[in-house]
Amino acid sequence: MTSRDMEKMTEIFIGVDISKDHLDAHRLPDGATAQFPNDDKGIKALIRWIGPQAPERVVFEPTGAYHRRFETLMAKQGLALSKVNPRQARRFAEATGKLAKTDRADAAMLARLGQVLRPIETKAPDETLRYLRDLVVARDALVKDRTAATNRQKEQVHPLLKRHTEARLKQIAAQLKDIEAEILAITRKDPELYRRLDILASIPGLGIITAFALLIGMPDLGRLGPKQAAALAGLAPIARQSGQWGGKARIEGGRTNLRQALYMPALIACRFKPDLKAKYQQLRQAGKPAKVAITAVMRKLIILANPLCGFRTDRARHSKMMPPTIPI
Repeated sequence: MTSRDMEKMTEIFIGVDISKDHLDAHRLPDGATAQFPNDDKGIKALIRWIGPQAPERVVFEPTGAYHRRFETLMAKQGLALSKVNPRQARRFAEATGKLAKTDRADAAMLARLGQVLRPIETKAPDETLRYLRDLVVARDALVKDRTAATNRQKEQVHPLLKRHTEARLKQIAAQLKDIEAEILAITRKDPELYRRLDILASIPGLGIITAFALLIGMPDLGRLGPKQAAALAGLAPIARQSGQWGGKARIEGGRTNLRQALYMPALIACRFKPDLKAKYQQLRQAGKPAKVAITAVMRKLIILANPLCGFRTDRARHSKMMPPTIPI
């Protein structure tokens, strides 16, 4: 046995299944297990359980609000974290014949996934971006509420219901104004974030809201290769071929919210941005469906935005940046 083989045998991989109340941990290669409360004390106890020898990876699945505190405190300890897609984790479990679905079984599966696949290290999200993400999610919810209230108002006849709807619309408008002001205030405190937002918003067709969606949904924008950026947004076509059979390539996976944010800007670019309009028309003339051509333009937009975010300039541009309010 070589020294490298012996080193691999001593590497530690920890899988953690995160639920609302508990953290179930499984450690390889010794197979030790433990359960901790999903709170500050429980996470600190988990860190003590891990011990002084830093694991090669601590592997977990995202679980919305339940994994945030875990991710933040573990990252502060300098531990190497890998946040894996739940679909990838489930397929790995099926491929290895582990069909049981319990918290302990999932923790063991995640540790094994880390040992076999060695997923890339995931950096904990910046706190500023996390706050911005929460604000943008709240803004999106208010916009949906406004649309629903406006549609109800068209059908209402009773004066009381009309007054209630009008009051709700005024409340939504005030709340939107507060959220948008807070988004801009937070962004202006971070010069680098502000710079990148300004660059994204300057791309024809994107606008402030789409720029925020890109910045928050893909914080590594500017440090990725073109294919990586397209794949993260779920805009890279995946080939489907086996033997003599060749299926149509299609997009799948990636971050749905990014594709949703890019759809309308792509439609605008297809009409008003000459180079992207030419690309769209070229694909349509080649017999491609409109949806395929629009997807190609969406991919072009994300590939264009990626290197621009990596470009740095010393020029003071703050006086030319965003307007005082975000257009709705």
